[in-house]
Amino acid sequence: MATNVKTSQQTMEMKNSEFHQFFIDELKDIYWAENHLVKALPKMKKAATSKELAAAFEKHTQETQTHIDKLVEVFDLLGIKPVAKKCAAMEGLLEECNTIIEDTEKETMTRDAGLILGAQKVEHYEIATYGTLRVFAENMGHDEIADLLTSILENEKETDVALTKVAESFVNEPASRE
Repeated sequence: MATNVKTSQQTMEMKNSEFHQFFIDELKDIYWAENHLVKALPKMKKAATSKELAAAFEKHTQETQTHIDKLVEVFDLLGIKPVAKKCAAMEGLLEECNTIIEDTEKETMTRDAGLILGAQKVEHYEIATYGTLRVFAENMGHDEIADLLTSILENEKETDVALTKVAESFVNEPASRE
């Protein structure tokens, strides 16, 4: 019985710790990021020239919605309401994607190369964030949360690889001739 009281007290102390609050803040940040990315991806799909890139953006839109759903599950496991906190990094990355669309000609592979560049910057940001959040969760003993974050992380890595394949197979060579 004393062990359960001690464990419960340690859990309560952890939830009140600065580190745990920082973890929650960063979850809110990536939650904002994913919610804004899911809105930006259809615009990127529409701007894409190649059907392969458009399909990749379509697929990633669906996957991003799954990430949002998993983050809601993370918040539920923590016993808190899913709340977004503005993510300046994602805001900047998505603005960069908009600038790429504005600065490149429609129906060019140069635009697709730029869109892939912008999308991979987003992926690398997400990979860094989810990788770190997963380690934070592991360190705090949030095993189920760590598993959910690992699942999202692996999907982000797969998306990055898929974008590289589109670039190398369909986009970069024709873009270099424009």
